[in-house]
Order: sequence, then C-alpha cells, then structure tokens
Amino acid sequence: MQNMTKTVLIALAVLVLGGCAAKGPEMKTVDYVDLERFMGPWYVIANIPTFLEKGAYNAVETYRLNDDGTIATTFTFRKGGFDGKEKQYNPKAFVLDEGSNARWGMRFVWPVKADYRIVYLDSEYSQTIIGRQDRDYVWIMARTPSISDADFNRLISRVSELGYDTTQIKRVPQKW
Repeated sequence: MQNMTKTVLIALAVLVLGGCAAKGPEMKTVDYVDLERFMGPWYVIANIPTFLEKGAYNAVETYRLNDDGTIATTFTFRKGGFDGKEKQYNPKAFVLDEGSNARWGMRFVWPVKADYRIVYLDSEYSQTIIGRQDRDYVWIMARTPSISDADFNRLISRVSELGYDTTQIKRVPQKW
C-alpha cells in the first residue's frame, strides 16, 4: 500500500508540476459534453504517456457519474505486455466548467486536481481527445479498441493543431 501511495504522489507531482507555466494559447474545450453519454469505457488508442502509463497494454479509462456530480474514474491496463500484471487507478474527477462540462479536475490525491480537458468529441461520442493546457500529456480514446488509420491520422492532426509535439505520441497496444 505504501508503494502505491508513493507512486500516486509521484504521478500527481508529474501531472501538476510538469509544466507550471502554461504553454501556448488557452486550450479550448468542446462546446458541450453530455456527461451521461460520455460515461462508460474508453479505450486508450494513443497518448503522450505519463510515467505510470509507459509500457501499458489494453489501457481503458472508465467513467461513472456519481450522485453528487463527481465522476468515479477507473483506469486499468496491463504493464509490459498483454499478459502483464493488471494495474488499476481510481482518481475522482470534478467538473470545473459546468457550462460546457468539458473541463475537469482529476484528483489522484487530495487536494490537487490535475487539468483534464475534453478538446475533441465526435457527435457519436465514439472518439475523443483529452488534453491539458500545458500540452505535456494527451490521450486519444475511442469506444472501440481500434480505429481506422484514417481516423487515427485525423485525430493526430487535431492534436498537432492544439500545439502538441506529436512525435511524443505512442500507440497503446490493444488486443481483446
């Protein structure tokens, strides 16, 4: 338990202190997110991984809306391979912009809420891009474990337009 607490604290420090000065212009979110439709599992297709996510296979982020308006989050993956040890983290999300529901604070440890922005969401709620103002981490996610090359390239272009260095993006292996 002590190792897990230490890991979470280090992850939090990386997410929060990873870029104290904002990089680039304000990162705009989507206009509106229907939280009920956004809930459920999202497969991580590609990302600029945090140190916790390096070597992740079958990564899935699942959201569940709590009665108090917070969002229970379960992030699971296998470390180092499809048969690797399963890892699970359970941060809690807080909607920070209730007008759009697209800017959240993700809390791994009290009291800090890491920046989490829904910067792209298709009309079917089947593909999304999650970004951060500091442009240090990004997640391309989908409701399915794979997407077409055309969709992948289109989403990478969107990430580039947001000001990210797309050479840092890694595909997350998915095999179900």
